[in-house]
Amino acid sequence: AAMASRCRLAARFHHVHGTNVRLDASRTQATRVESFANGLCFSQEPLAPGQVFLVEIEEKELGWCGHLRVGLTALDPQSLEVVPEYSLPDLVNMGDTWVFAITRSHNRVVAEGEEAPARARGPPWEPFLLIERVRIPRDTLVGRSRPGRYSHILDELYQMNVLPATARRSRIGVLYAPQPDGTADMHIIINGEDMGPSARRLPTSRPLYAVVDVFASTKSVRVIPVEYGFPSLQTLCRGVIQKHIVHRLAIDGLDLPAPLKSFCKHE
Repeated sequence: AAMASRCRLAARFHHVHGTNVRLDASRTQATRVESFANGLCFSQEPLAPGQVFLVEIEEKELGWCGHLRVGLTALDPQSLEVVPEYSLPDLVNMGDTWVFAITRSHNRVVAEGEEAPARARGPPWEPFLLIERVRIPRDTLVGRSRPGRYSHILDELYQMNVLPATARRSRIGVLYAPQPDGTADMHIIINGEDMGPSARRLPTSRPLYAVVDVFASTKSVRVIPVEYGFPSLQTLCRGVIQKHIVHRLAIDGLDLPAPLKSFCKHE
């Protein structure tokens, strides 16, 4: 309950941001209105251990190279005299900041002497994502394309929860997981899949804010609140239905109430 309450408060952007960013009235949508840079944003509050700061890509802009960048910083946004133009390298060079560019693939950081195992991707109907001792409802974490005339082309991707990381409606999250030595590992989550530790030995003695850089081809993102708790009956029903259909357009032929059909298609 405490985590859920904290997440609702933190699920918006800080009023300190890059000069090209415009926030909506709720401070949950950040849009870069000019150029390709100066799109740096921060979470309103420091994150709690295991708390996900999750955003969905709402708009793309053609003509630029590069994509969304996310991470964590121990710098208080309020203390910045000037918000840097770029998260990479400008903000990172200020110290105590860990930021990665989101691409179609994302590699984990392997500890010394450790082999890099293949990431285990659970079935799309598995209700929770487990990271260390953190248990997160998977449904909210997964980005999905809207069903349409050619949506069956994406159905294999849709069922495997692997919507391309940089695509519109893709969902990207960041969190930190405390370790026995008193430090923390930073994890990036892409459409319900944990990418593994992206950075290690982060300090837990200082507050850590989420960093979201609305950079280049990513034009607009929205914060998605993550509810920590049991999945609803509606969510569990959707998982079972998706498991047994050929593709999303087949949902229209099922003898189900219209609101449930819509929910199953993620409209």
